[in-house]
Amino acid sequence: MDNAFHCIGLIGKFGEAEVSATVLDLARILRKRGCEVLLEQQTAENIFNPGLPTATIGGLAEQCDLVITVGGDGTLLSTARQMVDHDVPLLGVNLGRLGFLVDVPPVNMAESIGAILDGQFQEERRLMLTTRIVHHAGGEDSVGDALNDVVVHKWEVARMIETETWINGRFVNSMRSDGLIISTPTGSTAYALSAGGPILEPDLNTLLIVPICPHTMSYRPILIDGDSEIEIIVKENPHSHAQVTCDGQINLGVVSGDRIRIRRKEKPIRLLHPVQHDHYEILRAKLHWSEHY
Repeated sequence: MDNAFHCIGLIGKFGEAEVSATVLDLARILRKRGCEVLLEQQTAENIFNPGLPTATIGGLAEQCDLVITVGGDGTLLSTARQMVDHDVPLLGVNLGRLGFLVDVPPVNMAESIGAILDGQFQEERRLMLTTRIVHHAGGEDSVGDALNDVVVHKWEVARMIETETWINGRFVNSMRSDGLIISTPTGSTAYALSAGGPILEPDLNTLLIVPICPHTMSYRPILIDGDSEIEIIVKENPHSHAQVTCDGQINLGVVSGDRIRIRRKEKPIRLLHPVQHDHYEILRAKLHWSEHY
């Protein structure tokens, strides 16, 4: 049977021996099936130059028709932001502790990867966020993308920040808190869950707004249409020091008066899973549901 994918890029979490061994095993599996394998450059540098061809992450986006990450959810989140505009599907081999996105275990990797190359897989298209910070003092806007969430939060001070929230040009509220989480359905099992938000079906077209330690008991998470535009303003206050973080990995500076505009990206990210993938089974395993104590 012909492979469903021909040129495959590999990206591994940096600096861990288990990752290096798994990446090399994966490369051997793929080459045995006749696939062209490209290692992301920094990954290649961290697995002692295995002699495989390499490319920048941008090169992988342009040349590969599948990219496989080896590590945890964080590795896949970072890769998703690089691949989404190129419509390259992602698959994750899980070496992390608590993963909701990467679900191929290394123990039966050859079998799982073989089935996927044979076209036996599930594909999801999950919405991502794009955020733009319009600086009130002028200058170039700051931009960033996220698969899990965009978080507006206080920065290095004990004081709360005061924010104003608008949805599609309509005023929602003004509040004092430690910040706000704007989450995708994918991110509902990440920071938003820790802050008291609900768990959402990952393929829903919706956005979730979750306050972080609000200075009122009446503020609760809000679920809105996925096509909405959210605008958050950090209100003028000499004690306010805020920051915007995308997926916990990209930090964008904010000063009082800046406008933070968040909306769904035009393109979704394509995620591949083995055919037996079951979202509820993952929730049971990761959140320890149905256990008896």
